[in-house]
Amino acid sequence: MSTGAIRDAVLAGESDLGAMPVPEFYTALTVHADEVGMFEGVSSEFKDPRKSLHVEEVPTPEPGPGEALVAVMASSVNYNTVWSAIFEPLPTFAFLRRYGRRSELARRHDLPYHVLGSDLSGVVLRVGPGVSKWKPGDRVVAHCLSVELEDPEGHDDSMLDPEQRIWGFETNFGGLAELALVKANQLMPMPAHLTWEEAACSGLVNSTAYRQLVSRNGAQMKQGDTVLIWGASGGLGSYATQFALNGGATPVCVVSSPEKAELARRAGAELVIDRAAEGFSFWSDEHTPDVAEWRRFGQCIRDLTGGEDPDIVFEHPGRDTFGASVYVARRGGTIVTCASTTGFQHSFDNRYLWMNLKRVVGTHFANYHEAWQANRLIAKGMIHPTLSRAYPLTSAADAVHDVRRNVHQGKVGVLCLAPEEGLGVRDQELRQRLLPSITRFKETS
Repeated sequence: MSTGAIRDAVLAGESDLGAMPVPEFYTALTVHADEVGMFEGVSSEFKDPRKSLHVEEVPTPEPGPGEALVAVMASSVNYNTVWSAIFEPLPTFAFLRRYGRRSELARRHDLPYHVLGSDLSGVVLRVGPGVSKWKPGDRVVAHCLSVELEDPEGHDDSMLDPEQRIWGFETNFGGLAELALVKANQLMPMPAHLTWEEAACSGLVNSTAYRQLVSRNGAQMKQGDTVLIWGASGGLGSYATQFALNGGATPVCVVSSPEKAELARRAGAELVIDRAAEGFSFWSDEHTPDVAEWRRFGQCIRDLTGGEDPDIVFEHPGRDTFGASVYVARRGGTIVTCASTTGFQHSFDNRYLWMNLKRVVGTHFANYHEAWQANRLIAKGMIHPTLSRAYPLTSAADAVHDVRRNVHQGKVGVLCLAPEEGLGVRDQELRQRLLPSITRFKETS
């Protein structure tokens, strides 16, 4: 039995996938433990993920208790795959070794290769003992929260569990592959009006943006708020912009080109800053923040808002922008932060934080309930995927390279078992009502 036979069965609409044999091997995007030193002595900006990534056959894992094996039709690239591929801030094999020490079941993840990817859309092939919510043939997407919930800390907010991990980054058997192994409670219904590749691109970033802006665990955005959104046409920012608009807030979208500015406006944002056109650079040199640029940036925001400072700053670039973010937030405002794609060591002037009673809130992905609610909004057509381009799995390293260089808009998808784009839609009526919003980002790629 090959994965090709599974693909054909899915495309033919066969539901009895549980009766099909599971192949012994499948194709996946991996990094190798014996190559973690390949970039030693190379500056971060010159590390090319295409050198470390492999598309190869790997053995198929058996789903254990509470787990599911999924036939992956499509996946997408997140920045954690970039970090995995360039072995920053540390090789992800350290995560796999730590997880492997936890139990006999977890030991399967400690391998000399790491199957990457934290998103998927696909069809359930097998479920392990104890799984009753899902069955073979169910069409699903997956969120990336892998959690044990054996400690009390995680039962109010599962992101606080000491054994919380990100699937496909801190665990093995991720979604950039023909098959994937997940905990069954990572699965959610696939939105019926989307294609495989559209459905696959929202799980991580949409859930992250939901927690960061909307949830009680994040900024708790309310109607009338002014929300500064960095990278508003990128993966995270494109969803944050939609949440702001849907929630009665006013987004101030920061982008890096005229094309990205136009895309933000087409999404409904009226207040847009092209930081490249304005020439904003928040560091005088490698070690010295440029406070005058913070002030100029703040004035630029007030010129757009009629004198208002942001109630919320949606932060994820990190080192390059964090000092400016703290400065421009209003008195009593909130800087909500995750990711730090330009560097983890942040620098800011604490006087502007403490004397103006601002808050910094750290958020990381989303708990199960938040992910489910975020996916529900996708399924209802209230939030739309922001897919700009989809690569075949054989070219997944090029997709990661694009995200690394920030030459993409929105989300970059990867076709795994899906042979071409445009497949998988079940609710054409809803889709037609929501076009062209669903394909807005793709139309500009």
